[in-house]
Amino acid sequence: MAFRMGVDLGGTKIELLALDGAGAEAFRKRVPTPQGDYAATVATVASLVREAEATLGITATVGVGTPGALSSVTGCIKNANSTCLNGQPLKQDLETALGREVRIANDANCFALSEAVDGAGKGDRVVFGVILGTGVGGGIVVEGKVLTGPNAIAGEWGHNPLPSPRREDLPLRDCYCGRQGCIETYLSGPALQADPDLDRYEARLARSLAGVINLLDPDVIVLGGGISGIRRLYADVPALWREHVFSDRVATRLEAPVHGDASGVRGAAWLWGAQDR
Repeated sequence: MAFRMGVDLGGTKIELLALDGAGAEAFRKRVPTPQGDYAATVATVASLVREAEATLGITATVGVGTPGALSSVTGCIKNANSTCLNGQPLKQDLETALGREVRIANDANCFALSEAVDGAGKGDRVVFGVILGTGVGGGIVVEGKVLTGPNAIAGEWGHNPLPSPRREDLPLRDCYCGRQGCIETYLSGPALQADPDLDRYEARLARSLAGVINLLDPDVIVLGGGISGIRRLYADVPALWREHVFSDRVATRLEAPVHGDASGVRGAAWLWGAQDR
């Protein structure tokens, strides 16, 4: 029976999950992320993989979900809020440490893949996975495959401008990326804490997701991150996005994640698909 391992490389914790050939959980462990120490981070990931394999008596494929993405120019990590990863050849170093190929994807892409494989988007052709947490990210899965794009930024809707800013949205907010008015500055967890009016939040989310629907026309949008636990969003936001979608009928569903905060690590494991068994 073929095993897959997924690693969720977060800013505060590193989690490993091993799935058996049927997709069932066989091993899970979470440890703190070495803060600001790239070499120790690589060593921690490698140690977790070896521990899981020794415990299960197997050798598995390894997929890793990371903040940021692999640069198509340098092969190193870029755009990670865990800044010690930026500019580092993470894929190469993990492959050297483990002696095998390692697949790496943005953590939002891993979330979307997990929900597309056996979660809220199972059986759907196009799935858009949304992260509403410390930041705002997104991932696109088409027919079971993650879409990354030549710039490795497919799904990064959080750094598009907030559509149709209203008086209460002004002045446009500064974003860490150097721009103003990014969706992330209005829809992230810290943004909701700073402005807890849920009616305003839902209106902003509806306008922003309507832009995704107009461009991508997904079967389903799955929300992840801490804000995904607010139940009223799933009824209120689709009612609000109708007036902004260029269609007489909006069939796109808005769904909560089936696998919750485990979707990222599950998706990392699923970076090795059925054809790789």
